[in-house]
Amino acid sequence: MSDFLGDAFLLRSHIGRALYHDHAAGLPVVDYHCHIDPQAVATDQVFEDIAQLWVASDPYKWRAMRMNGIAESRITGGASNLDKFKAWSETLPYTVGNPLFHWSALELKRTFCIDQSLCPQSADAIWASCNERLSTPGFTARGLLAQAKVETLCTSDDLLDSLDFHRRMRDEGCELRMLPSLRADRVLALQSEAFPAFCSNLAAQTGVDIVDLDAFMVAVRLRLDVFDALGCRVADLGLDEPFFDYVEDGQAAALFARLLAGHVLDAAPLLQLKSNLLVAMGVEYHRRGWMMQLHIGAKRDTSERLRLLTGQAGGYACIGKSSDVATVCSLLDRLERIASLPRTLLFSLNPSDTEMFASLAGSFTEGGVPGKVQFGPAWWLNDHRDGIERQLRAFGNLGLLSRHIGMTTDSRSLLSYSRHEYYRRILCNMLGEWVEAGELPHDQELLARMVRDICYFNARNCLESATATSTRFTIQQEVP
Repeated sequence: MSDFLGDAFLLRSHIGRALYHDHAAGLPVVDYHCHIDPQAVATDQVFEDIAQLWVASDPYKWRAMRMNGIAESRITGGASNLDKFKAWSETLPYTVGNPLFHWSALELKRTFCIDQSLCPQSADAIWASCNERLSTPGFTARGLLAQAKVETLCTSDDLLDSLDFHRRMRDEGCELRMLPSLRADRVLALQSEAFPAFCSNLAAQTGVDIVDLDAFMVAVRLRLDVFDALGCRVADLGLDEPFFDYVEDGQAAALFARLLAGHVLDAAPLLQLKSNLLVAMGVEYHRRGWMMQLHIGAKRDTSERLRLLTGQAGGYACIGKSSDVATVCSLLDRLERIASLPRTLLFSLNPSDTEMFASLAGSFTEGGVPGKVQFGPAWWLNDHRDGIERQLRAFGNLGLLSRHIGMTTDSRSLLSYSRHEYYRRILCNMLGEWVEAGELPHDQELLARMVRDICYFNARNCLESATATSTRFTIQQEVP
């Protein structure tokens, strides 16, 4: 029997263990999609206690605590940090079978050298031990990222965010690359009551009088230029239910004029205008060399009570219904026909859509651009062991596994980089089992290159045009 979290954790063969420890474990992390607070990183935040660092910013934990019957006051409400930490300690023992159990144990062991399981009986001692370490150098926001070997992280930023903290990091010449990435949802939220205010603020920031669709896009491009100048190479969109009913610019302009005049558009013309804007944004991403990420299949509007208590990102969303792949094909095809299809990453939350979207990668390609359209990593409610293995197998069965861009945290927690270790161990275990079963040759060069590419180089190569290659990690890519 192997020790919990020992060298053989999640690695059931000696080949898998060798692949992980010799080739994956020491690699830096490129986190191409996360929700880390850029202010915390730029100011190198010092944390007052472990609850502020570990519980207060993690909707995954909130979700588990709610299911355990913890009162909301002890999750996101007015309870003390110590009480919230104890609420988490009451819940964690019940998460066996959930990746939170593994992630939390990894976070305590790797960051705080704590082997003891968190439970109500150990909570006081672990609270004191973690807080003592947080008061020492190396446990600030940047120190924690350095411990996790994070080389690059791409935060998720609204079009109107000031990006002052990214500018500050750039001007300081930090070895850690913190790049903005555009979250474009509000650009397309035409039906929202907040859209007129969004347009007013966009006009104020850019100095463009938004009197029609052309002026709106001029203002959007000016903001995209600001993102681009600060190294942005990624734009993502929450496409919960894919849509596409494209109309040409003239008709879209007429619809936008009605919207500006205060008219409420019916569902059909609203989707037509949104489709036109979606293509326009894709064209802009392509022109700048950005990667477009589409996050498909979430059901976000579940509990109105929790939405009112905690906001849009309160940890109460669920997996949505199976998505219509034809609409996604229509979007990608339209962009390809006008020679403006950006590199695209497709995230699917509904596991029944896994093979469908994995197969779509073979439909849109470009000479000289490996993985032009790619199926993304197991995401959100799928980033457990079964979901990761299923995604990797689908990618291998239907695509080119060695071209996979690897894991991303999609997280608000600075301690979430244990998920990269979790993912890398699962990947190496799977490859090792294939070798053990005689399904893959024990070719050290092939296997090492594959592991290093999936865990690091493929993601780094997607973003390397953003800034000069970091010198913090002197890893040389192996060439067969």
